[in-house]
Amino acid sequence: MSAPALLVAGAAGVLAGMLNVMAGGGSLLTLPILIFLGLPAPVANGTNRLGILVQNIVATIRFRRSGYRDVRAGVYLALATLPGAVAGAYLSIDVPEQWFRRILAIIIVAGVAAMLFPPRVRGSGPPRRAGVGIYLVFLGIGFYGGFIQAGVGMIFLFVLHQLMHLDLVRVNAWKVLIVGIYIIPAFGVFVLTDHVDWVTGAALAAGTGAGGWLGARLTVRGGERWIRGVVVSVLLAMAVRLVLS
Repeated sequence: MSAPALLVAGAAGVLAGMLNVMAGGGSLLTLPILIFLGLPAPVANGTNRLGILVQNIVATIRFRRSGYRDVRAGVYLALATLPGAVAGAYLSIDVPEQWFRRILAIIIVAGVAAMLFPPRVRGSGPPRRAGVGIYLVFLGIGFYGGFIQAGVGMIFLFVLHQLMHLDLVRVNAWKVLIVGIYIIPAFGVFVLTDHVDWVTGAALAAGTGAGGWLGARLTVRGGERWIRGVVVSVLLAMAVRLVLS
């Protein structure tokens, strides 16, 4: 890949890293860009995981340094996602290129619609204890994340806030931890099946790492109001991009 293309991947990574940590939807940006830069869809899907892995490691460290260390329940939820993540990754490799592009297009439109007309989420307070139903939900989230990842942050935003009663800053701290754990075996599937462009992935990861660090810092400083503002901004930007495309 040419130097300008790598710069584009890195710049997209910075923005995606910030969005993924603060709200979600970064992969809705990076996956199409990687495909437009010439990567086959399954390779773009695998390469994108390297950026996500680095971004979530960096963001988790940043959240911990900011005092968000009560993550034991988050680790248990992450373990529930692992079988689904591996199964989803293997399935995504077998999906024909044309169908993968169609699925991605549908998910992008759905992601924009979800941000335009979000369900009402009420209340926070002490986190609820996870039951069997919650673990099954996270198994399903893991499958989706392993399959395509794009937009999974918005799913976490709803589930952790609505069902687990976490405030939105803590939602993001748990989200980056959970994704950082389940992305490892999912990424391993793409590595073992040779569906990763390492050079492009390194450029993307450099960007997402920087964006993840900055996003975590801004989330802690800005609190819930800042996160809600980012969600609205992402929504408008994605809607405009879809219209112009």
